[in-house]
Formats: sequence, structure tokens, C-alpha cells
Amino acid sequence: GFADFWSLLPSLPLSSFSLSSLTLSPSSLLGLGALASLTAYWLVTRPRPMRPPCDLQAQSVAVNGDPSCRRSALLKDDSLLDFYYDDTKTAYDMFQRGLRIAGNGPCLGFRKPGQPYEWISYTEVAERAQVLGSGLLAKGCQPNPQQFVGIFAQNRPEWIISELACYTYSMALVPLYETLGLEAMPVVLFSCFIAACCSRPSLRIWPWFASPVEPQVPSDFHSTLRNYPSLTSVEKCPSVPTNNLSLWHRCRFLCCAGHCNNVLFIYPGKPKGAMITHGNIASNTSSVIKILEVCLHFHLLDVSISYLPLAHMFERMIQVVSMFCHGARVGFYQGDISLLMDDIKTLKPTFFPVVPRLLNRIYDKILGSVTSPLRRALLHYAVRRKQAELSSGVVRNNSLWDKLVFNRIQASLGGNLRFALTASAPISPTVLSFLRATLGCLIFEGYGQTECTAGCTFSMPGDWSAGHVGAPLPCAMVKLVDIPDMNYYAKNGDGEICIRGPSVFRGYLRDPEKTSEALDSDGWLHSGDVDIIFWSPESEQMCVYLCQNGTLRIIDRKKHIFKLSQGEYIAPEKIENVYMRCVPVLQVFVHGDSLQSYLIGIVVPDPEVFVDWVKERGFVGSYEELCQNPDVKKAVLEDMKAEGKSAGLKSFEQVKDLHLHPETFSVANGLLTPTLKSRRADIRRVFQEQISSMYSKTAI
Repeated sequence: GFADFWSLLPSLPLSSFSLSSLTLSPSSLLGLGALASLTAYWLVTRPRPMRPPCDLQAQSVAVNGDPSCRRSALLKDDSLLDFYYDDTKTAYDMFQRGLRIAGNGPCLGFRKPGQPYEWISYTEVAERAQVLGSGLLAKGCQPNPQQFVGIFAQNRPEWIISELACYTYSMALVPLYETLGLEAMPVVLFSCFIAACCSRPSLRIWPWFASPVEPQVPSDFHSTLRNYPSLTSVEKCPSVPTNNLSLWHRCRFLCCAGHCNNVLFIYPGKPKGAMITHGNIASNTSSVIKILEVCLHFHLLDVSISYLPLAHMFERMIQVVSMFCHGARVGFYQGDISLLMDDIKTLKPTFFPVVPRLLNRIYDKILGSVTSPLRRALLHYAVRRKQAELSSGVVRNNSLWDKLVFNRIQASLGGNLRFALTASAPISPTVLSFLRATLGCLIFEGYGQTECTAGCTFSMPGDWSAGHVGAPLPCAMVKLVDIPDMNYYAKNGDGEICIRGPSVFRGYLRDPEKTSEALDSDGWLHSGDVDIIFWSPESEQMCVYLCQNGTLRIIDRKKHIFKLSQGEYIAPEKIENVYMRCVPVLQVFVHGDSLQSYLIGIVVPDPEVFVDWVKERGFVGSYEELCQNPDVKKAVLEDMKAEGKSAGLKSFEQVKDLHLHPETFSVANGLLTPTLKSRRADIRRVFQEQISSMYSKTAI
């Protein structure tokens, strides 16, 4: 109404009004004040479409006329981006820039149960890092890139302080984590000849030395522990040559920063040391800043929640490095993932790095909390209205629907969220579109891997369509390579993705064979991800041609795709993403092989909604009893097939049988990676008996 009123204003005969003869009563003044207030409110809250940084129908550009090789449309030419800021060419430079901006402002936050966050300032972090770095030198570490220092801890301020201590004196960092396993950990520790290991308070690092691998411990090995181990702890690990082990008693992890060009080692999956340079880090971070410059500027009031493993580049790059570069804050969760939502409510982050599994949980919680048919209808109507705004480029959290329907949802994530990034695995377009509407913040999707530092594609601001992972980052060229065995050809717009640019790693430490498999002679990184196609937002279907839009859609990993006995190729992650939209399903694993003609599944029901869901269908019992009920299994299978059909799955892509498993896949039980991806080989091994039973039963 206000828009219509003000559109008529220029046509009013204002010359006929005489201010000298105008008299205003108190009620008139009150009315004018109310009108002015409402007008001001409309001006503040009116939809403002975001101005994209490029033509959204041409987000990438062909390189040398080759349509299967693309670069970002944000670049002026084929020269890729190395640095955004001239003074940030290393991770050390990035922290120093934040130190200059924030000074004594808060940097690293932590909390005790039930308490508010406590903060360590940028100045104090720099001082602690300086002391710890000096202490490492005093204990015999050498200030050069050949000196490897391991960090074995959960996300906490000491992790970052130890990292900065290494960067101060050009030492190389080797992140470690427990889920590497008993066989892998010693390989990492001693293949790098780690000279110091900054450990967590517990003594869980000791069992790694008692491994049957029993490699030779370097004579200068030191272990930096927060607590001196008891004699009994050492006695339980007889393979540890204690005379070569120098221990620090109650080290306070006082840390620093310094200019260096050393290498960081990340171990993705099986032990392979991916050598990441500071130039890799700078170019990758700079590319994200470049893309976001039109819509989002990080500043010292921004705060991010750190809970994804710091041993992985996604958490390190997009969150920690980007935040430090702008003097922003990072608050760490308490270490218990079950308390994460409480940490988020307390911290009130503005930036939320996330993985699809967590977004799926948020989506399920929202839908599960709305039981009334009227409320559910109102929710879906409000979502459609917000999605209509998204389609026109408007992202906001101050609409009428936000205040009436979505305010409690947004408050559950702290109420200050303005930017979220999802990566590490594909996310359902339905879930992504729903959460973009309900959370009212910028939600970007990216794709990448450790070997290209973190990301190689990223959503373009203004393009709020779902089902793709954006266009190439300014630091990367991407091209498609034929996979004849799978009938994938670059000329048709699909194949294996290859990446080249300043963000691509140097190779694997002391493993030239694996390095040559990943990097070809021209410097292209072969990702192993396939069926990546240039995708158009006008169509949800897979294209077999190059679209002008220039974004990428990822189906699955090359090693995950398998062929059924009749010759049909299956991309299991795509199917799993569809099935996870089902209300009773929390987690799903789709299995098949070339000796079978159909798929089966392992399903973990959502314990928060499963019992009520089956009760509506006439079944009663405990959660565990319901998982064993064959009629309940049949009901879940029918629901999954209906969802698959509506999503366009072909008949051979639908599971024919399933097993309901009451225990959630987790990092603790070895069925999820630290970034919450499925450990497919381990799941197959654990459920081999159920898999064999389903195939034999269905065959009969």
C-alpha cells in the first residue's frame, strides 16, 4: 500500500497547498507521525534484490575457446587470482592483518558448561604463539619447512595458538585426529618424522606408539603434553623408547605468528600427506573474499562457531583463516556435538560453516516441530512466499513472514546469522531452498577437496537456485575429462573434473606414485569426481550440453559409482540425498554391485520423529522394537519409494529392500568421517551379514 501511495505522490497538485494557512491538530500530528513511522519501516524493510557481480547466465568463461575448460567470469583474463590483499600472502600475514585491525579485540573464544564465552584477544594470542614457538626451538625444533610439528587435539584455542607458533618459525604443521585409526596414526607420525606433538589433555596419544607397526622413532622426537604422563601410562606402551622422549610438564600452549612459506600437511582418508603451501591458502581464501565482495564484508564484529575438525581444510580455510584476516572472532564448541546448538545460541554467530548432514537435521527438526495441519500449511505458504523473493534475488530476514513464522527458527541459531556455507557433500535442493527461506541469510554452496586446498567452485551471489555448486573460483580453472568406460564425454558436458591453479597442492609427501596419479604433467589435479556437468537454473534435469549459465552440478565420486548386473550405472549419494528427505529417515546407505540387478539400503530412522510417525500408521512399541518390525520396515520402504518417484528416480535407482538399524552412524563408531561423510567401505563391512541376507531373501 505504501508503494502505491508514494507512486501517486508526484501527480498530486502540490502547488495548491499553502503552508501558511495550514493548521494541524494534535490528532493530525499523531496521524502524520504514524504515517512517517510506517513509511520509514517500509523503506527499511522493503525487498532489495541483490546485484550480482556478473551475468548469472554466464558465470564461467571458456578458456582458449574450449567449452569443457572454464574459469570464473569475475576475472578479466585467464590469469588466475593469487592474492586479494597485497599484504596477505601467507597464513601468518592473514593473522597479522587481523591483529592490526582488532588489536586487543576478541579473537578466540571458549566456554565452560552453562557459562558465557570467554575471549582471548588478538594481542594475547600473538604473545602466546611467540612464546610457544620459541619453546619449540629451545627443545630442538628447527625453524625451517622441513621441521614437522603435529597437533593432536579437539577444536580449542590451543590448536590455533600452536598452529601460529609453527608459522612463526617456518615449521610445517601436521594435523592429527583419533579417527585415523591405530594402524594409520603411527604411519603419519613417523613418515613425517614429527619432532613435536602438541596434544590434548588426555593421554590418548600414547596408544599410537604401542601399535604393531613399530616404526623407528627419530632421536629428536618431543611430545608436548598438557599433563605429564604417569609411569603406568608409559609402562602400558613398552614399544615407546622413553629415553628419546622429552616431555613438557603442564605446557600452557603459549603461542605466536611469523612470516613463513612452509608447507602444511593434511592427511585425507588413508595416510597420504597432502602438501599445502601458504600460497595455496592465500589464493583460496582470496577467491572467496573476491566473490563475496559485492554482498558481504567480514568485519571485526563477525563471529564464527568452530566445531568441524580443524584437521580438515574446510574448517581451516573458509572459517578460521577468513575470519582472522578481517579481525573477526572464532568461538569453539565445548567438544560435545550434542551441546552444539546450546553453544550456537550462546555464541550467536554471524557465520556458520556447515555440512549437509547438519542442515538435514535442522530441516527435519523444523518440520517435525510443526504438528498442527494449520501451522504446517502456514509454514509452507510462508516458505513459498520467501522462495518467491529468493527467485527475484531478495535475501532478507525482516519480512512479515520472518516476524510471524520464522523468528523462532532463526533464534535457535542465535538470531544474528548472516552467512552460511555448506560443503563436503551434496545437499538436497529441497533442503537448501527451504533453509534459505526460513533462515533468511545468505547460504552458499561450494565444492572442493583437500588437494585443491579447500574449494574450487562456489555459489555466485544473486544466484539462489539449488542443485548446483556454483562456478569456478577465481583461483581455479576446471575442465572435464572423458571417462569412456562410463560413457562420460566432455563434449557432452559431463566427465571427471580436473582442477588447475594456484590453489592446487604440491603433491603427496614422499609418495611420487600417488602424486603422479593425482597430478598430470600439465599440473591438472584429477579429482575423481564424475558426472559433473555445466548446469542451467532453468532446468532441474541433468544436461548433456554446455549451458551458458556455466555452473557445475556434482553427482558422485568416481570410486563410488558402480554398475548393476544389467549395465546401469548408479550414483549412490544422489539417491541417498533423495531418501533423506523422508520424514522417518535420519541416515541412509544405498548399496549395490555388479553381481546384483537391484539396490538395497541400510536406514537409520530419526529417533525424534520415528515413533510418532509409525504410531500414526497403527504401530506401537519402543524405537528398537519398531526397527525390527517387518511391517514398519515395509511402511518406511513405501515412503522412500514415493519420495524417490516424486524426485524422478528411475526404477533401477530405487531400493528394493532395506534394513532398519537403531544406532546412528557416527564418527565414534567409525561409520562417519570427521566431516560427517559416510565411510562407505566400513558400512559395507559392518552390515555385510544384513546385506547378504537381503539379497538372498529377495532372490528367493
